[in-house]
Amino acid sequence: MEFVILKSFTNYVDAHIILGRMKDEGIDCWLKNENTTTIMPIWTTALGGIQLMVAADQQKKATYILNTIEEERRKQISCPRCNSQNVEYINTMRKPVNWLSAGVSFLLGDYAVMPEQRYHCFSCGNEWEEKEVIE
Repeated sequence: MEFVILKSFTNYVDAHIILGRMKDEGIDCWLKNENTTTIMPIWTTALGGIQLMVAADQQKKATYILNTIEEERRKQISCPRCNSQNVEYINTMRKPVNWLSAGVSFLLGDYAVMPEQRYHCFSCGNEWEEKEVIE
């Protein structure tokens, strides 16, 4: 059976949530690179993240399910400034300490660089931390 990449994740928790939802819907799927990226997070980008592999003949159905899941998630989060739901959880390297960490990692070797994760509104440009989300 041939498998294709449906989506890549940087976080194994998100990958497993989507994997479980796919299996509940009868999709034949598995996670590629999960063990390596969990043990060695610095390799995540080099390996293309944790990849959700789905059977090629079920790709259309899996894509529909994934889009439905992402749409459900978007409806739960809105920007505190403009109330738009055009929001994503992103990694950012804006703080100086993140750049310092990246430089030290480059010089000293195998240390994972942990970028700051924030919500970003693509409608107004506002960024905020998860704890600031008002439901």
